[in-house]
Amino acid sequence: MKFIVARQQPVTALPPALEPTDAELDAIEAEMPVILAEVELLDALIALLDRPASEFDGRRIRRARRRVLAARRDAANKAPTVASEVA
Repeated sequence: MKFIVARQQPVTALPPALEPTDAELDAIEAEMPVILAEVELLDALIALLDRPASEFDGRRIRRARRRVLAARRDAANKAPTVASEVA
């Protein structure tokens, strides 16, 4: 059995600092409730692309929109406390 291997070095080497920093990971974690709420809303909207909306679908979309707004509100209320701790 023959193994196929590259005979040349890769053209572009990946930089060692390609990984996200701890601050970037913390920012992503802080935004995760908003991201999950938006994904839930998108799931509800995508489900309606191929069929007419029922009363249940309307409630699901309204509930998902309220979760998105609540998550955004909570994220906005937490932002000043994080900025004041840094300063």
